[in-house]
Amino acid sequence: MDEVEVVVAHSERATLRVGDVFLKVDADQARIDTEVEAMALVPVPTPEVLWRKPPVLAISAVRGTALGRLGEPSTASPAAWAAAGATVRRVHDAPLPPWPGRAGRGVEELAANLDGECEWLAANGVLPAELVTRNRQVAQAAFRPWAPVFTHGDLQIAHVFVDGDEVTGIIDWSEAGQGDALYDLATLTLGHEEHLGDVVAGYGTDVDLDVIRAWWSLRSLLGVRWLIEHGFDPSAPGCEVDVLKSRM
Repeated sequence: MDEVEVVVAHSERATLRVGDVFLKVDADQARIDTEVEAMALVPVPTPEVLWRKPPVLAISAVRGTALGRLGEPSTASPAAWAAAGATVRRVHDAPLPPWPGRAGRGVEELAANLDGECEWLAANGVLPAELVTRNRQVAQAAFRPWAPVFTHGDLQIAHVFVDGDEVTGIIDWSEAGQGDALYDLATLTLGHEEHLGDVVAGYGTDVDLDVIRAWWSLRSLLGVRWLIEHGFDPSAPGCEVDVLKSRM
């Protein structure tokens, strides 16, 4: 019998690996519904759905290794990062899904969320006031009109798998839906600014780099409290707090 590996586990969801099968257990079945439907629609490699019995979804492993991990240097080649950019472009060029996604929150909602998180960070002394203020200023560039595209919604580098210079699969589609293309690109390159040029080259069209940097600040400010409350450390080297410090 294969050993059971706990990939991720917190109060909202857990993912276990048994051999080449991943078992995803989610308290919110809407997220699983989104994941299954999104994987059926996107024109890029994704895991195969093996079976589903709520609250469990069983999917296959994808070939290759993750593009990298937040907080760790990526060993993937520049060509692999460019291939990731090209693959993301295929997602963004796909027909829109009929539902909004995590990357599709409107300006008013984002601004209200940012206000609340910045107040919490300051009130609890989690981050220096000047660090919050500076990144709040940088984040304002993300508040602009944008045309919705098909977005992954949580495109961190650990969700993109490569074999050499080939993208072999993108996993974890539970936050997919209509959204801002630059949110995906920013999430992919969060903490790996040195690979942004490769991703943009592969993406194949001009992007506003100031908006990507704004999303780095915005996503990090919005994520610190959630990470702390779910047992993660945003202050680990190379992670969200370091991303915020890099804007100073």
